[in-house]
Amino acid sequence: MYARSTSITGSPEKIDDGIAYVCDEVMPAVTEMRGCVGLSMLTDRGTGRCVVTSSWQDAEAMRATTDRVRGLRERAAEVLGGPAEVQEWEIAVMHRRSEAPSGACTRVTWWRADPAGLDRVLDAYRSTMVPRMEDYPGFCSVSLMIDRGSGRAASAVTFEDRDDMDRGRVHARATRDDFARSMRVEVTDAAEFDLVLAHLRVPETV
Repeated sequence: MYARSTSITGSPEKIDDGIAYVCDEVMPAVTEMRGCVGLSMLTDRGTGRCVVTSSWQDAEAMRATTDRVRGLRERAAEVLGGPAEVQEWEIAVMHRRSEAPSGACTRVTWWRADPAGLDRVLDAYRSTMVPRMEDYPGFCSVSLMIDRGSGRAASAVTFEDRDDMDRGRVHARATRDDFARSMRVEVTDAAEFDLVLAHLRVPETV
């Protein structure tokens, strides 16, 4: 399966307007498109950063909608007050212990690996990182999205609430850094968000 993420860093005071637009306009329009599976939205009220991700049955279905979603994306950028950055992904890992409840939060880590060694990194991620994440307080789910051409990846771990995410932060960072060193992976960014829409609906892969 595949995913398209749109990241917008706008004005914190416009977050509620952005959530309303995505819920009322974007989600109904996108989820009716052929091949769309679902949609999620992450927000950071402190920075104004938002990430909206749509999931697709295959790359062909995702790319067939490129022109149709452009207007929705441009309007979202206007509503939130910031430019939009788009990334297309292959969904390599999806594992859920439980559905995300109201109030759930997500930690996202972006990293880059040598594309030639990406399969080795994915095998290690599945066999070592996913079991460790299951021990995090309040763990709900983990996903890993990759771009095989560039070696870029985004890992998202969802927790039942912010307290749980905060309690496991130090341990999670140490585990992440150990993995990055052993796999020669470069961590390029990390951020924590409120999960305001949890409807990606991607099947289990682990």
